[in-house]
Amino acid sequence: MNAVKRILISASPLILVSLVASQSLAGGKSTEKIPVTTDSKEARALFHKGQAALDVGNGIDANAYFREAVEKDPEFAYAWLNIGNSSFSTEEFNDAMVKAKQYSKHVSEGEKLLIGINATFLDNNAEKRVELAKELTHKHPHSPRAWLSLSGVHAGLNQHEKARASAEKAVALSPDFPLPYTTLGFSYLFNDPKDFSKAEKYMKKAIAIDPEEAQFYVNLGDVHRAMNKLDQARDDYGKAVTLDQTNGLAHIKKAHINSFLGNYDEAREDYDRSIEQAQQQNKANFANYKAFTYLHEGNADAAHEALGELLAQTDTMNIPDHQKVGAKMFALTNDATICLHTGMYDDAERVLTKRTKLIKHNINEVGTAAYERAQMADVAYWDGLLAARRGDFAKAKELAAQNAELVEPDQNPRKMENYHDLMGLISLLQKNYEQAVEHYQRANLTTMYTKYHLALAYDGAGRKNEAKKMFSEVANWNFNSVGFALVRKDALHRS
Repeated sequence: MNAVKRILISASPLILVSLVASQSLAGGKSTEKIPVTTDSKEARALFHKGQAALDVGNGIDANAYFREAVEKDPEFAYAWLNIGNSSFSTEEFNDAMVKAKQYSKHVSEGEKLLIGINATFLDNNAEKRVELAKELTHKHPHSPRAWLSLSGVHAGLNQHEKARASAEKAVALSPDFPLPYTTLGFSYLFNDPKDFSKAEKYMKKAIAIDPEEAQFYVNLGDVHRAMNKLDQARDDYGKAVTLDQTNGLAHIKKAHINSFLGNYDEAREDYDRSIEQAQQQNKANFANYKAFTYLHEGNADAAHEALGELLAQTDTMNIPDHQKVGAKMFALTNDATICLHTGMYDDAERVLTKRTKLIKHNINEVGTAAYERAQMADVAYWDGLLAARRGDFAKAKELAAQNAELVEPDQNPRKMENYHDLMGLISLLQKNYEQAVEHYQRANLTTMYTKYHLALAYDGAGRKNEAKKMFSEVANWNFNSVGFALVRKDALHRS
């Protein structure tokens, strides 16, 4: 979704640039489209199909279109960039970015800036990311996609007021473009301060623009889930299925609702349908959520067993090896969380060993010192969680310090979140509750699993009202993840 479109530039003698007419807007303004630099009409047409798919969140189809585009024009830098944006593994993202940078010599300044923005994710340089995104809006002040790119950068740094202001500028520039509305809808749905009524308004606006797009009804269903209107959400997902029988997300989100309602067998049947409908790249990821039904049911052993079976099945799937790595990472991370939370520490150690092996594989594929440092910081964090859960607090603190040392060079204001999460757990388990509160307040509070632990710290510190309020927020979240599945019942009990 990080693409942007165009302003006229001088064409290189070797490269033609697509020159799309500006759209007139009220007040005499016009939108700009950052150039799509290619000498192939076929490649350009495929690129635009891919961009349309990416705009509604269909990364699989988008990735396929962009790959067809680079078959027509192997030096199509913008298409390589969007292969990265729709990638399914670290290896795929890195390879696409290498190609995008390699072929960026003769592209527009806007395209170069977009490539530069994406490249900052490999070295975790958020300050440079903001700088480049702002430069993009300065060079293309009438480009909705430029402002959406800046919005996404701010959102990634939890700067949500700035993110919303940038998205609103995109709305003003292109009122009939659905993507700014869905961007704002998701912002108010998931990010503090939340406002579900605004989220609903923006999602409905996207539907009004394109009532035949199934994914927009899935988005509206997500809002109704957050509002605890579960029956209405199920109707929204049903509408999406009516419009597109192959929409695996609609099936899987109906299954989430049945998990929350306690209809576990029905939920597993829905998950089976979603897996059956899913494209190959999503089958393994969707199967994780079927395993979570056992967590909602209170059977962590069954969830652990299901994820172990999924890991074995992944090797037989008809997807590229690098996508198998990505699918395994997701399953192993979920399984590690389950084992750590429920006291299966020997299993957790085995799972984390496998996970670290895959991380080192990715380090070798990317091949940069900055990426290696970031990934080894992640390894220290997870190993620290295991040490803390086992009660080896001295080792856990050493690993927390190692994590902090590894991320210290990063130009990212969120770089210390995992350090504080680990230190929060150490303090919580040692019953230093006020210290745990201080640390958890500086961890990643966009996840309900972290908020649940902050609620436990509040409760232990005797701050009962704050604890109850946060337990209630966690309990009524209604968005599935391994952490939520593990803590939802307890949060409901405590709220």
